[in-house]
Amino acid sequence: MSEADAASPFDGEKAPASPRADLVTAVVLFALGVAIIVQAWEMPRFLEQSGTGLTAPGIVPGFHGAVIALLSIVLGLRARARGGWAVRGAATGTAADRRQLATAAVLGLVYAGGMVGRVPFWLASALFVFAFVIAFEWELGPRGRTRRIVEAALIGLGTGIAVMLVFEKLFLLRLP
Repeated sequence: MSEADAASPFDGEKAPASPRADLVTAVVLFALGVAIIVQAWEMPRFLEQSGTGLTAPGIVPGFHGAVIALLSIVLGLRARARGGWAVRGAATGTAADRRQLATAAVLGLVYAGGMVGRVPFWLASALFVFAFVIAFEWELGPRGRTRRIVEAALIGLGTGIAVMLVFEKLFLLRLP
């Protein structure tokens, strides 16, 4: 069986992530969540301009950071219970796993470093979601591909518009 024929990570046939990988992921996500909370706390609160604590721009990212940190603790506890502390041989990820990680990293870098600030935010978000769905949900048959492209375009467009509306209408923040 070739790598191209390998099971999708979403079809239930692939083995679950190792407890060690979950533990490492939990540590990294906890550090990220705490860093987000710290940065959100340091954002201006605009109290001197008669703003309230609830209108501070750091509330939403701080909440997201707290959720990331909390869920990383849950993941870490689960990994620990499954033997994540046990010392084993070197980690062996498949080539498909490494390719998926590289694909996600490249898409994130292109989005955050290449598109945000250069194209309208809603369009950058729509293109990112479209590319992400195509990259990770590609089906093999020609009919499946056409359907997946249409679905990805609709999901991307819907996400781009929703992000713009939430930030500009609900949070009253102008996007780049």
